[in-house]
Amino acid sequence: MKKPILRTCIACRQAKEKREMLRVVRDKEGNIKLDFTGKASGRGAYICNDPACIEKCVKNKLIGRALDAQVSDEVYAYIAEEYAKSKN
Repeated sequence: MKKPILRTCIACRQAKEKREMLRVVRDKEGNIKLDFTGKASGRGAYICNDPACIEKCVKNKLIGRALDAQVSDEVYAYIAEEYAKSKN
């Protein structure tokens, strides 16, 4: 049996299996987006697939720290919007 791949949420700091989490990725051009496949190339950070963690991440601007990049408010709004769309 394979050992599960664990990642730590940038909001709640809990380690969970990679496939249970959402990945935020910064590509070579500096674009930041949600990666629902988990396979996009670039620097990634993981967030629990939980509205509370998404809200905490947006409120505290945690993505910029995790990806070593300047992240605008528009990107945080986009991430919250994309997450909401994925839940409908």
